[in-house]
Amino acid sequence: MQNSKTGNEMGNQKLYKGSLQTIILKLLAQNDKMYGYEITQKVKEQTKGELQITEGALYPALHKLEAEGLLDVEVAKVGNRLRKYYKLTESGTKETANKLAEMQEFLKTMQQLVNPKLNLD
Repeated sequence: MQNSKTGNEMGNQKLYKGSLQTIILKLLAQNDKMYGYEITQKVKEQTKGELQITEGALYPALHKLEAEGLLDVEVAKVGNRLRKYYKLTESGTKETANKLAEMQEFLKTMQQLVNPKLNLD
């Protein structure tokens, strides 16, 4: 199978990978509960297609967050299929705030390194 992504797009995907848990937590904080495919579509929509999360990246991240006690899973029957909905636990809500604060600091630091003339304060 040929990969049609340019080197730049592949690099961007690698940069985003380290932020995947934070992205998931933020979306769940905004949307109460979501299922996997819904998360991938929301990210694609909000980033105008710049970030496309694969199932191979999403589900391990969701399972890890669940194992850490940050997510609860609700199973609902939709038609004749079972759909897993993910939602934040109380500690997940607290961790979301922590991860978003860390992300803000990280972005501020990177901005100072990459473009010192542009100040985000």
